[in-house]
Amino acid sequence: MITTDNTRHSGLGLAAGVLTGILALYITLVAFGNITDFGTNQQFVRHVLAMDSTFKDHDLMWRAITSSALQDTAYVLIIVWETVAALVLIWGTYLWAARRDVAFARRISTYGLLMLLLLFGAGFIAIGGEWFAMWQAKAWNGEDSATRVFLLSGVALIVNHLPGGKESAA
Repeated sequence: MITTDNTRHSGLGLAAGVLTGILALYITLVAFGNITDFGTNQQFVRHVLAMDSTFKDHDLMWRAITSSALQDTAYVLIIVWETVAALVLIWGTYLWAARRDVAFARRISTYGLLMLLLLFGAGFIAIGGEWFAMWQAKAWNGEDSATRVFLLSGVALIVNHLPGGKESAA
């Protein structure tokens, strides 16, 4: 059963909408910053992929990507992913605020939150942190900030899926 009742949000529905909105705002600002100040994080991505600030272990250095064209392609793909995630999360936030179809708001928010989990968990923590040994770098290490976003996204996803009375219709 899909709820179309236009009554006030429960506390849980409000929390899900607010958390989705916070992450929508965050990733929108990240994408906007990367588009308008392309060079700053471009250097970050280049250093991580080149592995030029790691311990330079010969057993790992074969993983390095030193082609600036490939590095820049990876960075542009990250920005595109961030932008799409921002749009999906903005849509999810709108749907939570509209209070018309909780199941649809939950589904759209889930897509956006999973996009963040994939980007920050698989992309930055696993691939950047482990495959490209970003954890070894002092200046070019984004694991702490990626972990914060990953955890907040996970909490938002859990809250989005908690059962909550009439809003638990899926």
